[in-house]
Amino acid sequence: MAGAPRKFQSALYYHNPVRLVRMRSESNDSKTPVSKRVSRKIRVSILGSTGSIGTQTLEIARLFPDKIDIVALSGGKNVGLLEQQAKEFLPECVVIGSSEAGKGAQSRFSCPVFVGEKELARAATWERTDIVVTALVGALGLLSTVAAIKTGCRVALANKETMVIAGDLIQDLAMKFGSEIIPIDSEHSAIFQCLLGESKSEISRLILTASGGPFRERALNTFGSISKKEALSHPNWEMGPKITIDSATMMNKGLEVIEARWLFDIPQDKIDVVIHPQSIVHSMVQFVDGSTKAQLGVPDMKVPIQYALSTPSRWPASHPVVSWQEDQKMTFSSPDPIRYPGLLLAFEALRIGGSMPCILNAANEVAVHLFLTDKISYQSIPSLVRRVMDHCSEHEEFSIEARLESDRKARRVAEELAGTANH
Repeated sequence: MAGAPRKFQSALYYHNPVRLVRMRSESNDSKTPVSKRVSRKIRVSILGSTGSIGTQTLEIARLFPDKIDIVALSGGKNVGLLEQQAKEFLPECVVIGSSEAGKGAQSRFSCPVFVGEKELARAATWERTDIVVTALVGALGLLSTVAAIKTGCRVALANKETMVIAGDLIQDLAMKFGSEIIPIDSEHSAIFQCLLGESKSEISRLILTASGGPFRERALNTFGSISKKEALSHPNWEMGPKITIDSATMMNKGLEVIEARWLFDIPQDKIDVVIHPQSIVHSMVQFVDGSTKAQLGVPDMKVPIQYALSTPSRWPASHPVVSWQEDQKMTFSSPDPIRYPGLLLAFEALRIGGSMPCILNAANEVAVHLFLTDKISYQSIPSLVRRVMDHCSEHEEFSIEARLESDRKARRVAEELAGTANH
């Protein structure tokens, strides 16, 4: 059956709290655990350093100059910011993903510069990199993540689309090459932390929390007039535009459900989503004995980013903390499928299986881009995704290349159905 769980060992190790975290020593010995590695800086490469996750990762690097060495940076069109980052962190290489923006830019950098999307893999595979932070938005990050995994390094994963498009294939690759995938998403980081030292057989449910976005209490009969500015005003989190829109439709949470299914090797019928407007509880794990573990904290992406870099250690930092001496109101409720159609579409895609999650993601990326460029309305985002899913049939595809072809096809169909395709 297309949506049935596949039999493979997850690349996340539940039983050992220290886990099989691997870091390379100066001699490039990939079997040296973090807890026993020589005292040296961690060599970090950032894919998408000019975006929200990338810039916050560099904030962590500023806090720990004695622990982190930024060896590679990559950005898209924002060459000016990339230049500033390179001057401050002195990487060994820079990749400019946009060929247009990268024209003639090499002279502005003091290190080797590579231009074009195909060059992103250079940053992912730069010599003796310990950790690759994959913060590229959308399907673009998939091939670079695969390249990083094949080096056997740790992948700090912020690009959820990688697991949505090819989660089953990615975990198989991680096991094959001995690469460790540490999630940066606050929800998956929370689950990851709750599962340390636990047995997978004793997990009852994974419970992802969602803020509800900017339209949690908005009257449904006014959704037709939602503006781009309103949709980009998230009440709790500081994120990029695409993920902020996904949060409003709750497609973001739907993609996280698909990601969680593959990250933790848990079937979809054991994954729930609850609305938690305060965003203090980042996610929970319910166990077979009736107990529940939760990870709590102030909404601040720098905390899970730092944890992805430091685990199994926790580095002291002055991030904001929850004041438990004050009244803390925490509420939970079920999401309304009419208000949040993206969540329903994601569960359906996961149930169908095969290439359908890939089709869902591609259609959503196109739809959100069209909304952000004022070509379709907010309500047209989920309706366009639904039409693309109905139009494209799923297939059991067991290669990255085949999934990417499904991605390309779904994008073409979305453009055609929206009437924005170039002829």
